[in-house]
Amino acid sequence: MTPHFLSIYALVAMFVVATIWPINMGVLAFVGAFLVGTLLAGQSTNDIIGGFPGGLFLTLVGITWLFAIAQNNGTIDWLVRMAVRAVKGRIAAIPWIMFGISAMLTAVGAVSPGAVAIVAPIALGFAFRYHISPLLMGLMVVHGAQAGGFSPISIYGGITNGVVEKAGLPLSPMTTFAASFTVNAAVALILFLVLGGRALMQMRQDIEPVTVPHVEIARAATGPQIFGDSEAEAISPRIGREGGGHSNKLVNEVEEGNHPDGNPYQIATLAGLALLAVLVLAFKLDIGFVALTIGLVLALWAPTMQKRAMAQVAWPEIMLITGVSTYVAVLESMGTIDFVGHSVAGMASPLLAALMLFFIGAVVSAFASSTAVLGSLIPLAVPFLQGDTGVGAIGFIAGMAVASTIVDVSPFSTNGALVLANAQGVDKQVFFRKLLNYGALVTLIAPVVLWLIFVVLPG
Repeated sequence: MTPHFLSIYALVAMFVVATIWPINMGVLAFVGAFLVGTLLAGQSTNDIIGGFPGGLFLTLVGITWLFAIAQNNGTIDWLVRMAVRAVKGRIAAIPWIMFGISAMLTAVGAVSPGAVAIVAPIALGFAFRYHISPLLMGLMVVHGAQAGGFSPISIYGGITNGVVEKAGLPLSPMTTFAASFTVNAAVALILFLVLGGRALMQMRQDIEPVTVPHVEIARAATGPQIFGDSEAEAISPRIGREGGGHSNKLVNEVEEGNHPDGNPYQIATLAGLALLAVLVLAFKLDIGFVALTIGLVLALWAPTMQKRAMAQVAWPEIMLITGVSTYVAVLESMGTIDFVGHSVAGMASPLLAALMLFFIGAVVSAFASSTAVLGSLIPLAVPFLQGDTGVGAIGFIAGMAVASTIVDVSPFSTNGALVLANAQGVDKQVFFRKLLNYGALVTLIAPVVLWLIFVVLPG
């Protein structure tokens, strides 16, 4: 058996182990990089460490730390309250409000499970109170989080754009973002119409004054951990305890609703998030350094308020992403990436090869980590895209990105399991089966539809 096949089997084994047991795939990938690099590729440890993605690490730390500060100082809660007040009795608008909030959170840098962990308890509470389908509400939250997930300043967007730029392929961040937002919004519209949205449009009810509880980005995530998704570690209760719990007086005031909305610190936080987008998108500055700079200004303004923020950075998520990226760097150095890419490109039909990669991304992501899939499958497709196959790189990458994330509605993924864990007034087993059936349907249909839209039609 050649070293190329052994290294690929090792990658598959990592996905299997991280799916069956709650072990962070980043740890598996770092160990795999060490063993494969030294035993099969003849690399030194310095060579392996040289493949560590320092820029990506800085980006992930910067934006998740800035987002944690915004969460701790009540800015996110304030935005939710403003959005709910804007409904003014229109019950049918509530699912779309939750869709929009989830999309906004991931678009400005929240990890997708973190955004769902924040919005899902609120959304499903509204569903129970106003007799909205919990399946509809939960899926609107998840698809909203995925809709904003590929903005140029987001986690998914940073990973995908970094991999594409490193490979020297044509880069169009806004195309990928637009594809993800449009597809998820279209799916949300279909779900809204099928799952009772038309009846909700006939309803109007006075909505009680809302006190939105402060939900930590590091809140307990019992559902995902039951199913062994390693991404769930990023929102474990231990992170909150290590960060100081609820000892901070100002944080307690926010949680109790005593801290006024729209105070100068919250306004400054919103301005900081807007400035981040302007400096990164308009002036092409490094997102990691800019996010850390804005976060530092906010931290100096209120040092006690941000005490827990560094502990709330999604360290396990970062470990996962950087670990997989380091392992992929080992594969690149030993020629495995070129070997797989040329094998795929050598298939009789390039279009069928592209469809196969879409299905692999969707199926693996439904059970394992979407971030790991994005970090590993796109590099495997690079030689295939560089060849004269007739498959456009920009369309393929946009389709692959959406196919690998839209399936996160599965109850075996973190997002789907968070919806399951927070559903109220339902039989959890029945609700689990509904999520499972919907997840299976999306996994089977989405790759084909996305392949037709982004690969076949442009060709």
